[in-house]
Amino acid sequence: MRSLQDIAEEYSFLEPDDRYRLLIELGRELEEMPQALKTDATLVRGCSAAVWVYPTGDADRLHFLADSNAAITKGIVALVIAAVQDRPAAEVAGMDVAAALAPFDLRNQLSSNRTQGVPNMIALVQEHATRIAGGRR
Repeated sequence: MRSLQDIAEEYSFLEPDDRYRLLIELGRELEEMPQALKTDATLVRGCSAAVWVYPTGDADRLHFLADSNAAITKGIVALVIAAVQDRPAAEVAGMDVAAALAPFDLRNQLSSNRTQGVPNMIALVQEHATRIAGGRR
């Protein structure tokens, strides 16, 4: 997976239609999430499309698998994951993921229907991180 910084740099040079295509491409680049992990427990609530997020790794190197049944939403969750992927769980639990995603200006780039679940994606990732870090922030 590309770093969030690399994605942001590319994104900043693109026109709106190309930004949309880049998000779809990012979704296609996500690691495959096994069907067995797409359960009610891994489902992100409040998204217009189905989105699943599953943590792997450990407290030192938290890794996430994610998927969605909608291409653009899958790209959005890929951005969220890029912000936190392979970082220590305690760092992820305490980081401002929304600020890390601010350069993408998703609220103005996409419909509110597409972005309404982003805070819930972030919250679920951070809940997993907090649990895996042992409650330490």
